[in-house]
Amino acid sequence: MADFYVNIHLDDEKLGKAEAAGLSGEIKEIDGKKTIQVGMSKMDQKKLVKGFPGLAFDAANACTLPPEAENILMGFVLDLKTSDVMKYAIMKLFNPLAGKSLRSASSA
Repeated sequence: MADFYVNIHLDDEKLGKAEAAGLSGEIKEIDGKKTIQVGMSKMDQKKLVKGFPGLAFDAANACTLPPEAENILMGFVLDLKTSDVMKYAIMKLFNPLAGKSLRSASSA
């Protein structure tokens, strides 16, 4: 069982794609919305919080990513036909160099 989760809320289009990919068993009803939960470790959670400042987790240790990141994650879920995708998706979602200036080596 995962320590934290990303909730991907499914509109009609995403729901249809998820069902077509054989993911009906992964779909849950959370707060009245059809949702796929992607589990992640504490380390992945720390990376997401660092990459997405202001990312809030609820009492169930779940969050919702910004739309662009959610679409990337949903792409992994559909391509791999499983919700166990965070180990593959984290590098696309988390850019450790975001906001840092590039340093060049000084020449002697």
